[in-house]
Amino acid sequence: MADALEARDLRARVQNTLDSFRIQEQDVLAPLGEPATALLDAVFSLLQGGKRLRAAFCFWGYLGSGGADGDPVVRAASAMEVFQAAALLHDDVMDASDIRRGQPTAHVALAAQHRRAGWYGDPDRFGEAGAILAGDLCLNWTDQLFATCGMTAQEVARGRVYLDQMRTQLMGGQFLDIVESARSWRALSTQERVESARTVIRFKSAGYTIAQPLMIGAASAGAAESSIAALSDYGYALGEAFQLRDDLLGVFGDPATTGKPAGDDIREGKRTVLVAYLLDAASPSELERFDACLGSPDLTEDDVHWVRKLAISTGAVDRVEDLIDQQAAASAVALERAELTDEARSRLIELITVCTARTA
Repeated sequence: MADALEARDLRARVQNTLDSFRIQEQDVLAPLGEPATALLDAVFSLLQGGKRLRAAFCFWGYLGSGGADGDPVVRAASAMEVFQAAALLHDDVMDASDIRRGQPTAHVALAAQHRRAGWYGDPDRFGEAGAILAGDLCLNWTDQLFATCGMTAQEVARGRVYLDQMRTQLMGGQFLDIVESARSWRALSTQERVESARTVIRFKSAGYTIAQPLMIGAASAGAAESSIAALSDYGYALGEAFQLRDDLLGVFGDPATTGKPAGDDIREGKRTVLVAYLLDAASPSELERFDACLGSPDLTEDDVHWVRKLAISTGAVDRVEDLIDQQAAASAVALERAELTDEARSRLIELITVCTARTA
């Protein structure tokens, strides 16, 4: 039996929708000439393949709440994937990430194009500016896809409430993330560090990854407020578990699978729950070396190996795994309160495992 991501041929239908949308927007940007190709490539390289989790949550939220399967919900679900592309484009600039899914990030690729062409100015600034514009374009396209998805005006208006919320929360979460990466954690208690990291997760990741696409779908279909509230609880709990798994992969993941360099989160100085727990149990000498590693662009393979051993020996990894299990269980309990079709409930239960037991 097909899983929640493949059922009803969802993944292929989303890709077809995005491919058709590119053709449509190519015509709009055609007067720009060759530069339009670079802009489109920056976006659509991120929209090829992938798990389509955000689309799946929107889709099953809609069908599970009484909506009909068809092109409108697939187009609305596809908008969630374009929104993710916006988040990734901006996030990679802010984190100065070089690699995404095994390929140069958009700002790096655009900077390389600038160098090859021998253009005037700073190639890196050019790349960053281009990637920011590509991300802004994706935010516009998210609205465009959703507004023209083919649902009734009433359905679109109901979903729009949560779409607007999703965009605002993501921007707030992104800003909070850079604040946490800039300020010192040494004066904070472990509880304060964990709470800060979990707040970033809720606003930056859990919302737009699971909770809000699910609520957009459910609200569009006319779900009761009590059911939307239950789906919100499910989504934020599962979204946190998803990101906690991502944080572990950011340190322990295989680059061949994750598509990102080993230890990238340490190199970028991410203040994660894993880091909070590690700081709680490390010795003074271990803290001194870890401080030198966290946020170091010159992080070596030996450094990454040492951080991995420290995360295990301090019990930080086990504590994060326990929190993942707790949040996954909480999501399952919350789902019981939602009014859903049997098929959608089954698919959303499957997605708990998909989101928490993964290697990429």
